[in-house]
Amino acid sequence: MMIELSAGFLPLTDSAILIAAREHGFAEAEGIALNLVRETSWANVRDKLAVGQFEISHALAPMPIASNLGLTPFDCRLIAPMALGLGGNAITVSSALLERMRQGGAFEMMDAKAAGHALARVVRAGRAEARKPLQFGVVHPFSGHNFELRYWLAASGIAPDEDIEIVILPPPLMADALASGQIDGYCVGEPWNTVGVIQGAGRIITTKSSIWASSPEKVLAVREDWAEQNAPTLHALLRALYRAAEWCGQPSNHIELANLLSSPKYLGQPAGVILPALDGSILGEAGSAASPDFFQPHGRAATFPWQSHALWFYSQMVRWGYVTHSAAHAETARRSYRPDIYRTVLSEIGVPVPSANSKVEGALQRTIAVGASSQFLYLGPDGFFDGTIFDPDRLDAYIDNQKV
Repeated sequence: MMIELSAGFLPLTDSAILIAAREHGFAEAEGIALNLVRETSWANVRDKLAVGQFEISHALAPMPIASNLGLTPFDCRLIAPMALGLGGNAITVSSALLERMRQGGAFEMMDAKAAGHALARVVRAGRAEARKPLQFGVVHPFSGHNFELRYWLAASGIAPDEDIEIVILPPPLMADALASGQIDGYCVGEPWNTVGVIQGAGRIITTKSSIWASSPEKVLAVREDWAEQNAPTLHALLRALYRAAEWCGQPSNHIELANLLSSPKYLGQPAGVILPALDGSILGEAGSAASPDFFQPHGRAATFPWQSHALWFYSQMVRWGYVTHSAAHAETARRSYRPDIYRTVLSEIGVPVPSANSKVEGALQRTIAVGASSQFLYLGPDGFFDGTIFDPDRLDAYIDNQKV
């Protein structure tokens, strides 16, 4: 007998693992009939998950943390027993803003520092001329997009909320908002940066993987009570999703995956628009192409829910005034990610799993082999563009050093 599960998702390339699990039979092989429901906004996904319309969800990585800290409308405890890949976002600006940024010289898309300095020059000039602050769109307050954009701006000498106003828009509206002049730039997942480029609305100036290499993006979100009451089903789902991630991570499958995602019921964009994010060929300023590391659905422990990722997002929630810092709040954030569940399930089928729940973020400048439950795992590089290090064991000091 098949177990039916409903999952919300947004039309983004990083929904690939869920879609592949359904369409390639990985879920069915585990006895799961996976019903994928396309939504228009992350608020819809959050609310439908909270009220029980979805058992599971494609979710923004900070969303379970925000829910457990009481920062969302419903009293609902969520957990993330699995990540859904690394990277996949970019920052796109209007053609008019890009022209102003270029006045100080061209820059490469993979050089987040140079792009940030170019934008900072424009911001300083605008401030001196008493211009209206620029507006940048992100998809939700509790999103990797919001926190990575703010981190990049601040490290580039730009004050979020003062020098640049940050507004919320659903991913599919970003390119149209840029083309119509309603915003000056946006940070969003693919394919919506490539859509903006193809429409002639603007260009990609840097990527998530350039700001923080091997950085977290989406997770599988599950209500904690549902996970406890349906452990065998959750375990079967994690096995299916891991097999789907393996399939998605194979370069030989990228064309087929792009065609799969292009369906109107999923992303509704041509396969040629979706493929560049999968093979790392998206184009930015001066025609520079992103690296193959742009989006990682499987390699480098891309599906492991590192608690250090959860704590970094928490540190940014504190930094930008969403929550006050306390030991209890930090522990709530840490426990929102459940590597223990992941390890229990996938170790049983011989998957190499990290032996630690956290790691120092930003310390690896190259790919290295690390010990795992079986065989070896390869991690890194995972550096921040400004050279900082996040040690989750020194959370208090990190938060103090980043005070606005």
